[in-house]
Amino acid sequence: MNAQPRRRPSRWASLPSPRPATLLASLAALMLTIGCTTTRPRPPQTPHQTQRAFWTSLESLCGRAFEGKVVEDTTNSPDFAGNRLVMHVRKCDGGRVFVPFHVGEDRSRTWVFTQTGTGLRLKHDHRHEDGTEDEITQYGGDTNSPGSLTVQEFHADAHTATIIPAAVTNVWTVEISPGSTFVYSLRREGTSRRFRVEFDLTRPVTPPPAPWGHR
Repeated sequence: MNAQPRRRPSRWASLPSPRPATLLASLAALMLTIGCTTTRPRPPQTPHQTQRAFWTSLESLCGRAFEGKVVEDTTNSPDFAGNRLVMHVRKCDGGRVFVPFHVGEDRSRTWVFTQTGTGLRLKHDHRHEDGTEDEITQYGGDTNSPGSLTVQEFHADAHTATIIPAAVTNVWTVEISPGSTFVYSLRREGTSRRFRVEFDLTRPVTPPPAPWGHR
C-alpha cells in the first residue's frame, strides 16, 4: 500500500486568529475615523480675488466725486432729463462704501456697497429731505459669481422681490475702469427695461453736500 503524502499546514493557519475584543475595537476606530471625515465642517467661503480687486478699485475713489450722463434709459424717466448727475464716493468704512448719486438738487439716493464674506452686495438707500426712509428703499442684491476685475453683477434679493415684485429679475451691473469710467446700469431679465449711466473718472468735480439722512 502506498503511503499517503502528508499535507503541509497552510501558512495562514500559523497566524493567530484575531480576538473578538480586538476586532471590535478596530472596527470602532475605523467608524470613528470615517465619521470625523464626513462631518468635518467646510471652511467658510471668502470673496474671490477678482472681487477683492474690484473692491480695491472702488475704495481708491473714496473722497472724490464725478459727473456723469445717462446713455441708455428705456423708461424715458423725466427724473434725469436736464439734471446734473454726480456720484460721490463719500465714505469707505468697515467693509462698506457709501456712494450718493445726486440728480440735480435731489439728494435722496445713495448706493451702499458691502463685503458680505461670500461676495459683494449692492443696496439702494432712498431718503426723504427730512432724512426719513422712503417707502421703497434698501432694495438691491448680491453677486452670485466671482465676476471680473472690472465688472460685478448684483442679482435682486428676496427683499427686493417683496417690495417691488416686478423687479424680481433685476440685475444691477457696476463697472470700474480705473482712470477712465465708472458705470452703473440696470437690466430686467425677460423685459426691455434698461438703464445705464456713465461717469468720467478723468475729471473729478467738487464733492456735493451730504445726501439726505446722512451726516
